Amino acid sequence: MYSTNSALKNYRCFISHAWGHNDSYYKLEEMLDKAPRFKWSNHSVPEHDSLDTATDAELEKELEEQISGTNIVLIISGMYYSHSKWILKEIEIAEDKNKPIVAIKPRGQKRTPMEIQEKADELVGWSTSSIVSSIRRHSL
Repeated sequence: MYSTNSALKNYRCFISHAWGHNDSYYKLEEMLDKAPRFKWSNHSVPEHDSLDTATDAELEKELEEQISGTNIVLIISGMYYSHSKWILKEIEIAEDKNKPIVAIKPRGQKRTPMEIQEKADELVGWSTSSIVSSIRRHSL
């Protein structure tokens, strides 16, 4: 998950995504890993490495901790987002923590949910260069 060039700034990213649509998450992770001259660490909660919580309140607290330690929150802005209360909660946490939000439109996606467009600091297309440029531009 880390670039091999240690002289670069390490961008700490939280990728908000729906577990039912993991393909985009893993592809984005791969794109960031392969981006030239870009170092990042992943603070996301992928399905294969879920948080050990028993209640929604515990999960929300854990998500707050994950997001608190980041420079930026990336949202894979597929139309399925409205079916995930957790993506909406992650957006709310990012706003509460004053974390910049970059929405990424998945390849082939024609529309982006209006709520994500309104909350995001920027909406970018599905290309490594535009995503990395946006992370650099908006990271705290």
